[in-house]
Amino acid sequence: MNALPVLADAFIPELPNRYSGKVRENYDLADGRRLIIATDRLSAFDRILTAIPCKGQVLTETARYWFEETADICPNHVLAYPDPNVVIGKRLDILPVEMVVRGYLAGTTSTSVLTRYRKGEREMYGLRLPDGLRDNQILPEPILTPTSKAFDGGHDEPLSGAEILAGRLLTPTQWETVSRYALALFAHGQQRASERGLILVDTKYEFGVDADGTVILADEIHTADSSRYWLADSYEAAFAKGERPPSFDKDFVRSWVTARCDPYKDPIPEIPAELVARTSEVYVQSFEMITGKTFEPDLSGRPILDRIRANLAPYFA
Repeated sequence: MNALPVLADAFIPELPNRYSGKVRENYDLADGRRLIIATDRLSAFDRILTAIPCKGQVLTETARYWFEETADICPNHVLAYPDPNVVIGKRLDILPVEMVVRGYLAGTTSTSVLTRYRKGEREMYGLRLPDGLRDNQILPEPILTPTSKAFDGGHDEPLSGAEILAGRLLTPTQWETVSRYALALFAHGQQRASERGLILVDTKYEFGVDADGTVILADEIHTADSSRYWLADSYEAAFAKGERPPSFDKDFVRSWVTARCDPYKDPIPEIPAELVARTSEVYVQSFEMITGKTFEPDLSGRPILDRIRANLAPYFA
């Protein structure tokens, strides 16, 4: 995998109104649509760690599978897929809250329930967790642990439902809607994942509203970037030993980084080439296990951005 080309940046000057996110390049078209290009950048701890071959295509095609799977549960922003790394979607006003759903006591970031639980916290996100839970243990039921949406690349902060309403981040109707959608999407994702020999541990959803005020699912869904997956047949043995269950997500790199530095304060050590290659393989494997399809990388040898530019030429202003 490490011999494949990498899409670290997707700046296309012919496209208008660029906004560069941590992983995606966004362009607002004049007709009201949004063009989103998934790069191969890997983001964690509110910073870019490295770039992983095939990652952008894996994310786009995995999200496509799930968007199509869940269209009857929740409306989504997708209009077209002009390229394996690109989605054309409805332009939405993104709501300032990320809906995180967790089924297990897991995680490595500062906002994860496991990180906070280890510090002795039991009340978080407007909930109270029982004493005596072990690392990576299943929770009595899936819980909502929303965070603020940091639009400027800053740090997401934990929120409770009461804080969301008191701060008028969402209206009561919006809060009820996104909560209902998030839990329903997660339940469907867990069911489908279990059929593929996987555990959907936790995930995040982003929602927006269209011109009519309709709440619509945006960004991505149940990808290896937005979600944590474990291998079902390895979970019990790992849990019994107190070990981190084998996973299909960027936690693979996050765990390597956190073992070597404080990722929120220290310089990030260079990610070894072999870890980059292995991570690329994990992303591809995750796509194939989740969807049941064979991943088809671009083996043409030309730069990925050249292919994307050719496919997006009709959208140039």
